[in-house]
Amino acid sequence: MSEATTTGSGIPAESDEYSLTVGPGGPTALHDHYVVQKMQHFNRERVPERVVHAKGSGAHGYFEVTEDVTWFTRAHFLGEVGRRTPMFARFSTVAGEQGYADTVRDPRGFALKFYTDEGNFDMVGNNTPVFFVRDASKFQDFIHSQKRLPDTGLRDNNMQWDFWTLSPESAHQVAVLMSDRGTPRTLRNMNGYSSHTYSTVNANGERFWVKWHFKAVQGVENFTDAEAKAMTAQDPDFHRRDLHAAIAAGDHPEWRLEIQVMPFEEAADYRFNPFDLTKVWPHSDYEAVQVGRMVLDRNPANFFAEVEQAGFSPANLVPGTGLSPDKMLMGRSSRTTTPTCTASGPTTSSCRSTRRASRSTRTTRTPRWPTATRAHSRFTPRTPTAAPRPMPSAPVRWRGRWRQVRWAATPTRSTPTTTTSARRARCTAR
Repeated sequence: MSEATTTGSGIPAESDEYSLTVGPGGPTALHDHYVVQKMQHFNRERVPERVVHAKGSGAHGYFEVTEDVTWFTRAHFLGEVGRRTPMFARFSTVAGEQGYADTVRDPRGFALKFYTDEGNFDMVGNNTPVFFVRDASKFQDFIHSQKRLPDTGLRDNNMQWDFWTLSPESAHQVAVLMSDRGTPRTLRNMNGYSSHTYSTVNANGERFWVKWHFKAVQGVENFTDAEAKAMTAQDPDFHRRDLHAAIAAGDHPEWRLEIQVMPFEEAADYRFNPFDLTKVWPHSDYEAVQVGRMVLDRNPANFFAEVEQAGFSPANLVPGTGLSPDKMLMGRSSRTTTPTCTASGPTTSSCRSTRRASRSTRTTRTPRWPTATRAHSRFTPRTPTAAPRPMPSAPVRWRGRWRQVRWAATPTRSTPTTTTSARRARCTAR
């Protein structure tokens, strides 16, 4: 009999199969500390390299609305035909590390960041409409089954097939992976899917359930198994090289966005759980609605800063968009640490986060506080160029200690308000 899994403190875990939810199909409860701790630890396992989707390629571009979709969403970047929103896309393998060949048989990550006027909107998906598991509690265990063994440092086919066969819900995705869809010819010739079910809200407050589909205008093309294996030896960076070369040559890849829309009420009695990540919505039930097009037309100038440091989180939502009872989506949203102002490009709206001193907080521009300084600064302040802005108190490290200081508008003169002699006289008087 195998031993039961425990928490990091050695306490037996209640379940490694299911998260604690409010009812059978309800949201995951955050007081399920075992699942939360698993997700938190997993996200911090390796700092220098992503645990999943380590090897990726990316490019900048824009999204253009081509159809009126205000009947199911009030999101500003989708609110007007012809509106263009700058965006960034990162494509990646899942299991391999940084130096791995990018043409191996593997699902491909399809992560998008839209720099909207209402903040950054992130869409984290794959090139397949389904996934291996439906519960976030099993996500880390699945990824570990695709990674290297702790004793030999080698990947093990038995380990991954043990996980798949013991998780029957993975059969749909395994069937897709083992088809030619598992070895796309180029990143430009594969579709992208939100996979998860999201929600949208229109101006009248009506809610809908939606699935996003990005269809490659170039068409879907795949390697055969033999071709993919040959390319891993011929050029391990083939996908990365192809994407960069195509954009540099002016052959800008394009995807057509289609969205399946389900009225809110119909989810309750649909013939299967519409929030199950291992299933697709038949197009005969919910025909896809055309929305717009995504075009990638600019290569990164600094690959490390713009591609490798790009952070994505399903929790980055703009007004008019939202999450769903999809257990995997909620789990990914709660565990993901992502930069507020990312190195791949700050949000087009004002980014005024006060987060500091963290590996997950990056910015590419100077904070918008040129007229603010610490009241106790020993340096001569600059003459203010604009009206002073009130700033909140914040902890800062000063003279080797953390102190709670209050930010104040820069004075027009450097004369201290209280001199050393005046302070000494006051102390003597006491």
